[in-house]
Amino acid sequence: MAHLKNLFFKLFFIALVLCMSNATYAQSWKSEKKVNILFGLAQPVFASGFNIEGNYIHNRFIFDYSHGASLDFSGNLVPADLKRQHVTVHEPWTTGFGIGYRLKEWINIRVEPKWHRFEFYYDGEPQNKSTQITSYNTFSLGLGVYGSYQPFKKQNNFLKGFVIAPSIRFWPTVHSGLKDDTFSYLNKTTGKSEAIKTLQPGTGFTPFVINISVGYSFLIKKKI
Repeated sequence: MAHLKNLFFKLFFIALVLCMSNATYAQSWKSEKKVNILFGLAQPVFASGFNIEGNYIHNRFIFDYSHGASLDFSGNLVPADLKRQHVTVHEPWTTGFGIGYRLKEWINIRVEPKWHRFEFYYDGEPQNKSTQITSYNTFSLGLGVYGSYQPFKKQNNFLKGFVIAPSIRFWPTVHSGLKDDTFSYLNKTTGKSEAIKTLQPGTGFTPFVINISVGYSFLIKKKI
């Protein structure tokens, strides 16, 4: 898993550099109307899950909806305290939207409200209602900075719409359904009273999300 993590971050920074170098196109991008369909890479690589994102771009404004599903975290992917408790984290869904503005063709910023579902189970046990230790929902509100790079944009074939989109987001939790942000219980593995606390929704359960998405862009209209 460590080598996959290192490879992912190398790819992220390469994609970021490519986006920054993608700044020489004509100003006609300001009048584009298009739809992007994107798939996140971090979710299947690190969490055996899935994420899809749809963007509607109208001139310099961008509107998005994203949905992640079946995200699983265990071992070194959970906080040290949960690992000691032999507890895994399952996110059946994480969903929300964003409204943003394109600063350049290759970069945009977005305000993003998001909702997340967290479920906790003992490591190695089936995940169902009878084995669940606890669960809760959270709401986060933050900002995202997104790159957008079309390596084949100047070609006149189906590769033209291929998109690489690295992103860095700050999604702090502003509300948790977990009372007082802590659930206390008797852990059957450690034999002790333990606590499960509200987790942040980002990378490593921090408020920060780092990802690379790939997909396709469908041009609707572009004024000359």
